[in-house]
Amino acid sequence: MLRADNLSNTAHGFFGRQGGVSTGIFASLNCGVGSGDAREAVIENRRRAMAELGANAKLVTLHQIHSANAITVTEAWDIGQGPQADAMATNVPGIALGILTADCAPVLFADETARVIGAAHAGWKGALHGVLESALAAMEALGAQRNRIAAAIGPCISQENYEVGAEFREAFLSADSAHERFFVSSNRADHWRFDLEGFVAHRLAASHVENVALLSACTYAREAEFYSFRRATHRGEKDYGRQLSAILLTGG
Repeated sequence: MLRADNLSNTAHGFFGRQGGVSTGIFASLNCGVGSGDAREAVIENRRRAMAELGANAKLVTLHQIHSANAITVTEAWDIGQGPQADAMATNVPGIALGILTADCAPVLFADETARVIGAAHAGWKGALHGVLESALAAMEALGAQRNRIAAAIGPCISQENYEVGAEFREAFLSADSAHERFFVSSNRADHWRFDLEGFVAHRLAASHVENVALLSACTYAREAEFYSFRRATHRGEKDYGRQLSAILLTGG
């Protein structure tokens, strides 16, 4: 499990793929109920993660759809019953906000003074269309202040391993020509490599979040530590695991 220094006073963790009970392509700490893994294995993996994060933590995860939708969490729901959204915020102790990824960027947030936390699933589409800004707005509605919010960008695919085509690049350039700086040429014609982590950090900075930590851990390259959708696709594997990133308010 990785942790961010700027969230050190808040219970949180970027859990990789180690320490669970799943086998085969899902080995071992697969926390994605939407995968084809055995449900009982996923439940046990999530239980293990919560035991490490905090006593009696109730984990909630979303039905992630690569949107800019954010919700406010007031109570926990059952596994697999999460609403369709890609960000959430809460001020309720004991509820762990969990994001599931396999190359997209998980982002965890905290305003420790207001005791408000947030979490976002920032794939390229969500990041481009405002999921980070939605997460911040949901936190502010609970009393957080932008200048106090700390954010940490967890393990995601690195620019070196994120090759994209012309249509992908054009979606960013049509939104803002300055987005050109997040692309470098690939060794294939009409292909580029995209800096997802850098783009997420840029969106946070543009939203006046100054306290941002980048873990710079590549999910594609570090196979022993992380699941990767793109790596599984390149290998022709039929499915892939999802790692969990979670944050929790402890105490009353």
